Amino acid sequence: QVQLVESGGGLVQPGGSLRLSCAASGGTSNIAAMGWFRQAPGKEREFVASITSTDGRTTYADSVKGRFAISRGDAKNAVWLQMNSLKPEDTAIYYCNASVIYSDILSEDYWGQGTQVTVSS
Repeated sequence: QVQLVESGGGLVQPGGSLRLSCAASGGTSNIAAMGWFRQAPGKEREFVASITSTDGRTTYADSVKGRFAISRGDAKNAVWLQMNSLKPEDTAIYYCNASVIYSDILSEDYWGQGTQVTVSS
């Protein structure tokens, strides 16, 4: 079992910045990648960014490229999302995700409880 705890959400004006944090505990040695997803009211949950545990390879949704940056700690059990040039359409609940590989045939995704990000003037 992996537990994920997010922090850092809040209210920010358009053009502002926020930094989200996610701390993982439990079976962190099997985490293959960590990332962030978001869900706006009335919309499906969507991918935002991810980073692999082995080589730190990052992937971003087109909508956040050039504005958001994901990074991870040396112990690979923490991940951050630096969000710059925020837009009202970035308003959503942001969820931390950990992809855990237990074996060749067994993997599982874990989720945090979510943190609210509101971009509004």
